[in-house]
This record gives sequence, structure tokens and C-alpha cells, in this order.
Amino acid sequence: MSLQDRSRFEPAEVEPRITEAWMASGLVHPAPEGTAAENFSIAIPPPNVTGALHMGHALNGSIQDTLARWHRMHDKRTKWILGTDHAGIATQTQVEKLLKSEGSGREEIGRAAFTERVWEWRAQYGGTIVEQFKRLGATCDFEAERFTLDEGYVKAVLEVFVRLYDKGYIYRDNYMVNWDPGSGSAISDLEVEEREVVDALFEIAYPLSDGSGEVVVATVRPETMLADTAVAVNPSDERYTHLIGKTVTLPLVGRELPIIADDYVKTDFGTGCLKITPGHDPNDFEIGRRHGLDELSVIGEDGLMNAESGPEYAGLSVVDARAKVVEALRGVGQLRSEEPYTHTVPFSHRSGSRIEPLISLQWFMRMDELAAPALQVVRDGRVRIHPESQRRRYDDWLSNIRPWCVSRQLWWGHQIPVWYRGDDEVYCGTTAPEGDGWERDPDVLDTWFSSALWPFATLGWPDSTPELEAFYPTDVLSTARDILFLWVARMVMMGLEFAGDVPFTDVYVHSVIQAPDGRRMSKSLGTGIDPLVLIEGGPRPPVFKEGGDFPAYGADAVRFGLLAMSSTQDVKFNEEKIAQGQALGNKLFNATRFALLKVGDDAVAAGRVGPTPTTVEDRWILSRLQAVKAEAAQRIAEFDFSKLSLALYDFVYGELCDWYLELIKGREVDADLASTLLHVLRETIALVHPVMPFVTEDLWAELPGHDGRLLAQSEIAPVDDALTDPEAEAAIAALIEAVTTVRSWRNEAGVAAGAFLDARVEASGYDATLPVLARLARLTLDGEDAATAAQIVIPGGTVNVLASGAFDPAEAARKAQGQIEKLRGEIKRAGGKLGNAGFVDKAPPAVVQQERDKLARLEAELARLEGAAS
Repeated sequence: MSLQDRSRFEPAEVEPRITEAWMASGLVHPAPEGTAAENFSIAIPPPNVTGALHMGHALNGSIQDTLARWHRMHDKRTKWILGTDHAGIATQTQVEKLLKSEGSGREEIGRAAFTERVWEWRAQYGGTIVEQFKRLGATCDFEAERFTLDEGYVKAVLEVFVRLYDKGYIYRDNYMVNWDPGSGSAISDLEVEEREVVDALFEIAYPLSDGSGEVVVATVRPETMLADTAVAVNPSDERYTHLIGKTVTLPLVGRELPIIADDYVKTDFGTGCLKITPGHDPNDFEIGRRHGLDELSVIGEDGLMNAESGPEYAGLSVVDARAKVVEALRGVGQLRSEEPYTHTVPFSHRSGSRIEPLISLQWFMRMDELAAPALQVVRDGRVRIHPESQRRRYDDWLSNIRPWCVSRQLWWGHQIPVWYRGDDEVYCGTTAPEGDGWERDPDVLDTWFSSALWPFATLGWPDSTPELEAFYPTDVLSTARDILFLWVARMVMMGLEFAGDVPFTDVYVHSVIQAPDGRRMSKSLGTGIDPLVLIEGGPRPPVFKEGGDFPAYGADAVRFGLLAMSSTQDVKFNEEKIAQGQALGNKLFNATRFALLKVGDDAVAAGRVGPTPTTVEDRWILSRLQAVKAEAAQRIAEFDFSKLSLALYDFVYGELCDWYLELIKGREVDADLASTLLHVLRETIALVHPVMPFVTEDLWAELPGHDGRLLAQSEIAPVDDALTDPEAEAAIAALIEAVTTVRSWRNEAGVAAGAFLDARVEASGYDATLPVLARLARLTLDGEDAATAAQIVIPGGTVNVLASGAFDPAEAARKAQGQIEKLRGEIKRAGGKLGNAGFVDKAPPAVVQQERDKLARLEAELARLEGAAS
């Protein structure tokens, strides 16, 4: 159906058709030719194979696709690397739930059968999010999709592990780890989230073994006292220096514990005496290693008290054991106090369970040698992190990095390539050792270990491939701040160590879109917003108290809205921005339809030539087009997608549609106007394409002179300095301000909308635009001798409104005075607010600036009205 036969843009009809055309064209799968410096590449943060598209994916996907399309349309061979992550814990949990529903479990069916079931699950559900990215309009390389457990990727992961092991960077040790009872595995520090909880703080008396008194310790975890091996005091604490070297008797257990001195102990917390439990507290573990203390464990990996805790506690949950220990302490008279205590407690980001710090035999990776060059490339500017605040966080973390626990007690993932035979034989290699009696380490690698290789392993490393030559290093990484350390820093380390170069040159850390009420988006909280529901229409989540279903906004509107919302700070979801994107798409559709109807028979010929401006408004729109092209390029370079989107909106909605199309409505269409109009339309559609690809691709095919080539495969023409015209811009800027001012005055004076006012223009700068000013402001300019009834100040002079029956001067004056009084009141209120030090000092700077801008607007409007009234 041609454009003239359609009354509006219909995303549901257009988007599937356009997507199919993109996929069939081959544009998403570039040939591996040229060098990385000549090409553009970007790697998608691999979504979990378990995942479905959420708002973070939609925002980041829109950012990455905008970049990919922009560079593709600037003659860059462009590859957007696509794939999914095997997501060890998350995927294993899903399959374990499935087995449980069948009355089975992984232990019952064994490792091989369980792994097979996970692969089956992945085949059934793993492609969901990839197809959803297509729905968003993403032009990833769907033909070369990778998976972090595909054969080639496994080869890369094993190669890296073995090389690091051989260098001594990977080692095995008993060490304190974050144990997640929910998943039955160790997890890294970065997968732990701190939550504020209220516990009871207990003070417990530990009697001195010589009977000379007691020391009192404060703890929120009395159940761990069963594993205490010392009591520590600060060596400078005069209250206790005489006790250092003595021993206390551990209540309920009877074990003698030394009193030691350590600078870690805070003299102002609790009693100043600290129970030391190296087996269940990371700080105590470090103290214990410094002082050579025993390391006892009374809590097992299942989260229950073990046999070491004693027969009366073994098998109890931690909470039940705590209650029983407190009851026992109270019974023997060793409990001194109990009061509520608010503090932060570590929980697993994966399972939600409370973390148990446990000493466990795990595989660790030394980070110091790898961190130093990864830190240096950011300091040197070889890797640029945007915004600057995130660069500082990166620097701080790498400057204080600790060994990384890389082993996980799971079955789904990259199994550690280490085999054991007997008590002392260890073999590490990419293939199994020869001979009998070898058993492979059952643990798998942390998912972040394998994903750290993503930018180069997806391109074929460790083999030397044409893809690696053409597209590594990549250009940009767009990601959320929560994985700056989990993933970004580790990719930099691994890229430098194994691929010989940084994995990317720019890291853009995008904002997090929050729920409209400021909470995090979550299905369970009722605050999550499904981007596909925004695209297709459907029920609003509970966080929206009213409003009915979402309309079907379409993918373009969602992309535009999310980009317009984005910034370097977290932002609340704003549906108005999505609606603004929908309005822009409709405006562009209607403008194109209007233009094609207007140019008529001249369209085909005009569609094949460049612009031929004959009037000041033609020169103006061509000049403004160059300006918005330059601004778009600047915003792309600065990763300022909000200002990019809004600049395109202002140009299309305001300058092109609201003004240029209005300015040419009274002109006869000839070949010159047709060629100029179609040139502007063609270049505007191309410029908007990276942000709103569907409507622009649809309209592109309707333009005269279309050669059958997709817009996504076409180029955005560079800025043409010869078309920049400051004189035309000044003339039309004055015209726009004059028309706007006269229209405002007419409204304030109560002039009927359709009435023409007799007027005389006494202003300079309107030689070429006076007829247009008269038409758009509804003025009749033939009353030279009539008396002036009102005067409107415009750039360069005035419009003198002449006495006529079109308006009542007295009524106009009365209305103007009423408006003046209203503005004075608003200015007084705004000034009072800004004069309040409490507001200025405490309100966010953006809010204060908003109030200042509002006051400036009110004052400018008042000055205009008072000037007109005088």
C-alpha cells in the first residue's frame, strides 16, 4: 500500500515487514575484511540464556543499535557481536526447579544426565531474548550468534585457564569465601548485596581463666561463638592492655582462648573486646591468619550447624541455634545485655539467601599483575570511561583489588580443567591426562571468568581468524554500572593479557531506568515495565495506579523514549517520553505524505537532484539541517543520547514540520521547490534512522528516486558547509519570533482566531519575509493611513495594529493587565522560593536550576507584556 493510501503509521504492520527485509539483506553480517581501525564493532553484554527482555536490555539495546546504525551509515563496516551467556547459577536453578516438579533432582540423575537436561532446556527457552531483540529493531549479527558454552568458546576458556595456571596466577587454597547456601556455591564479592536488617546485639561475658574477672564481648551472631579461637583488644586500649597474653574460658564450650592485641579492633564499638571466629567472619579470618589461630567451622555448606558445633546444636538452622545458644548463656548467667541493632548484612544477589562466610577449598586467581596494566590503560586514556565518575570507581576498585574466587560448586558451566590422582598428583590441561585413576575437579568456573573473554573469544580466539583481524579491538562497550567490576574491568585485563590489546576504546555506563515512583523495576514488586508491552500494548503494572492499558506505542517510540530518558544518572520512567517518540514518528510520516502529495508530478525528477533553494526559507532549512547534522555527530561522539534524541525531535517537529512546511504552503510548487523539499526530507529521514529505524525505513522506500537500496544500508551525507547560511538563519529566526509574538498578543487580546488584523509593520529585516509574516500572523498590510490602536514589539521594530472592528482595544488592555498581575504574582512566589536558603541548599541542583529557569522565563514574559502595554 502506497503512502498516499495510508492515513497514519501502523507499527504492527510495518515492523515485522521491515525486520524481515533487514535480516534478508545481509547487513547484520558483515564480511570480515579490513582492519579494526577501519571498521566499527561493538559487543553486546551477553544476556543470560534464561532471560527475557527487560527495561535495561531495551535501553542498552537501543543505545547499541543507534551506534551500530550510525557508523554503518557513515561507511563503516559494522559488526554488532551477539550471543548469550550460559548463566551458571541462574540456569542451573531453573532446571533444578523443573526436576523438582518431576519428583527428581540433580543428585538422583547424575551429572551427565543433568547437563543433558540443561542443554535441552536451553534449546527450548534459550532463544527467547534473541528474538525479542529483533522486535526492538536491533541489527546484531544474528547469523554469527555465540554462546559461552559453544565448542569454540569452551576452547578459549580452557586455554586461558591453563595459561594462567602455568604462570602461577591461578591456585587452590583454603580461604574465606562468600558461601551462598541458596545455590550451594561460593560467589564473588561483587555478587553480594548489602541489605539493612535489624538484629539483636548481645553482650556476653567470657570469664578470665585465672578467675580474676571477665571480659565482655558484643556480637550479633552468638551461634558462631562455638567456633571462637581468641578474644582481641586494641593494643592502645588502656582498659585491656594488662590482659593481653592471658586467656579466657569460652562459655558453653570450656575451651581456653588467648587474649590477643590487634589494631583492627575498634575501641569505640561495643565493649572494645572482639570475639575472633576465623572460620565465620572475613575480618576475623585475616586476624586469625596474622596470629596463627586455629580455624574452626561450626556451620556447614548447607547452612545448618555441623557436628563441630556439638550434639545439642548439630542439624539446627543458624536462627534456631542462635536462640538455643542465647537461652543457654542466659541459663549459666553469662548474658549481660540484649538490644536491637541495625546493620548491613550480606545477601546473595543470585539466590537471595543470607551469605555465610566460610573457609572453603577453592580455586583463586591472583589479580595484582593483571590489574596494574588494566588500571594504566584507563589512566593513559587508551580506554575512556564515560561518565568521569565511573572512571574514578574503576580506578578505586582496581587499586584495592583482592584475589578472585573463580570456582563454583555447580554442574552447569565450564568445568575446571584440573585432574587429581592420589593425594599429590595434579594435572592442568586443555585435554584430559593420559593414564588411569585421574579424577576431574567437579567445580565449574565463575560465569564472569568466561564472559571476561567475550570481545575476543566471540571472534575466534585463540585461533587467528579474519574476524579477529577485522573487528578486534572493538570500539565501544555500553553497559550498566553494576557490572563495571564484574565484567568490564576483567575484560580489560584479559584483553591485554591474551588478545594483546584493549578490548574496546570507550566504555559508556548508561543510566538505570527506575519505576515511575523511583523504586527499582521488579516484577515481584509490581514496578517492572515490560518493554514488549510498551511496543505492542497491554496491561500497565501495579505501579501505575490508573490509566488503563498501555497503547501500542511501537518499537520506534520506545527506543526514542528510552534514549530521551537516558542520562549519566538514574532516572524515573517517563511515559511522556515514549508518547513523544510516537508523536515524532507520526509527524514524520505525515510530513512525508504531505510533501509527496504537494510535489506531485515533479516528484520523480526532483528526487534525483540536489537542493535548488530559491527563497530565504529554503536556504534556512538547508542551513538548519547542517546544524542538526553537526549536533547529532557531536552527541554520538559524547554518548549523549538524550540530547541527540531531543535535538532530532526539535528539528523535525519544530523547524521542519511546524515552520518550513508552513512557510512553503503558500508557494507554487515548481521543480526547484520540489527538489529542495525532497532533499531535506531524504536527509532528515536518514538522520533520524539510527534512533527510529522502522518509520524511517518505511518512508525511505516511498521517496521518489528510490533505487531499491535499504536505508539501513545507505549513507548519511556529511555536513555541507556551503549550505550553512547565517543570514538566512537570522532572517527566519526573526520571522519565527515575530509570528510567535503576534500570535501570543492576539490570544491575549481576545482576537478571534480566524480574523485578519489591519496592521502596519515598521521593522527592518523583513524584506524577504513580509508576505509570510502577514499570512502566518493573519495581518492585512494595506491600512497605511489608519491610526495605531496597539503596538507589538518584534525583532527589528514593531507591528502597529490599526483601529478596526477585529478587536476591542479596551478589552485587550484589560486582559493584558490581568496577565501582567498574574505574572507578577508567579514571579514573587518563584523569587521567594529561590530566596529560601533551605530550598537552595538542600534541593537537588537540577531542581534549583529548573526554578531559576522558570523565573527567567516569567520575567522575560512580563517584560514583553509591560513593553507592549506601554
